[in-house]
Amino acid sequence: MFISDLLEEVYFSIFANKVRSGLTILGIVIGVGSVVAMISIGQGTRVSIEESIKSIGSNLLMVSPGIKQGPGIQVSSGRGSAQSIDIDDAEAIEQEISFIEAVAPEVSSKYQIVAKGTNTNTSILGTVASYTRVKNLEMDIGTFFSEQDVKNSSKIAVLGSTTRDDLFGENSNPIGQKIKTNNISFTVIGVAESKGGTGFGSQDDIIYIPISTAQRFYQVTIMLALLIFKLRMRSICQLLMNRLPLFC
Repeated sequence: MFISDLLEEVYFSIFANKVRSGLTILGIVIGVGSVVAMISIGQGTRVSIEESIKSIGSNLLMVSPGIKQGPGIQVSSGRGSAQSIDIDDAEAIEQEISFIEAVAPEVSSKYQIVAKGTNTNTSILGTVASYTRVKNLEMDIGTFFSEQDVKNSSKIAVLGSTTRDDLFGENSNPIGQKIKTNNISFTVIGVAESKGGTGFGSQDDIIYIPISTAQRFYQVTIMLALLIFKLRMRSICQLLMNRLPLFC
């Protein structure tokens, strides 16, 4: 049987059963379309998740204090209440563990911020200059503070994009402007690029200041709320967890 004969037989079979042939073709189209759609959705979701992870760093290890307990029956004040990590711990870990690329200690609390007649309630996060490297934080305009600013307890601030919009207007340039909280004035030196998130999960509704400034002017405890480590290789994360000393 030649190819022409096969094609002729197929042709007559299709047109002899038009309804069945149409339904078969429709089923094939729907099936292929569904597979393509599912693959596209899966790939899009994967890319979105990867971008979200990349925005905060994919090789990070975060260490927070444990739970404060009382004698006898456990009395818990919540995770992080033990206050057992300080700056010396952060520096010692960075110096003694070779596969840690950088350490970013931080303290934070929420305050009412005032600027040019407007105000907003947002988080003030005290940290160090290496925070940008640890958390993959890019600057939209201006600069982040330096280690010298941390040593000097400089009264300078870097705004998240949402905080900038709330205080000075959308997409404005607030460099050199003053913000005030608890009767303490800060000079704005930069605005961080948007990292996404909404509500309580927003990484843009925030103000960064040197950690020494937070500890000095806000009379916060010298203990840290969180230590963030950037590892040189993601594969050694488990090894690091096994080697870290217990703080609580």
